[in-house]
Amino acid sequence: MILSETSIAAIKEKMVRYPRRKSAILPAITIAYRQEGHLNGELYREISQIIDIPVIDIATAASFYTMFPKEPVGKFLIQVCHNISCALLGADSLIGYLEEKLDIKKGETTPDNMFTLISVECLGGCTAAPMMQVNDEYYENLTREKVDKILEDLRNKA
Repeated sequence: MILSETSIAAIKEKMVRYPRRKSAILPAITIAYRQEGHLNGELYREISQIIDIPVIDIATAASFYTMFPKEPVGKFLIQVCHNISCALLGADSLIGYLEEKLDIKKGETTPDNMFTLISVECLGGCTAAPMMQVNDEYYENLTREKVDKILEDLRNKA
């Protein structure tokens, strides 16, 4: 078992709130993600057993959301939106700048496991493009100066 007793209890507590077990999938994978920092097949199987839903339903839901990495990531997961609004306002340049600053390519993690950089289809902040999400925080109307400050703050937080 990967999931802790605390996580299992939290999933069971969420489960009873819903009239249909399938409705507990998203809260369950969120709990598993918060414990492990990423999702994988073994976690899907454990969640499936806990809420008595087929594994394929768990995996399908998890694969839909980019907020649930499927492999280990750094302490700070940087997700840069590359959808049309962000692309038109400099997302590619922003990604290139982050690659340069962090000395990694998109999809990689820094050697110190501090930062992982990915691009995602849409973060829903089109009016404040370009934007990125770091873990659960959104950063909008980004410039190189703002990115430098964000990275500095994250390093200090670590």
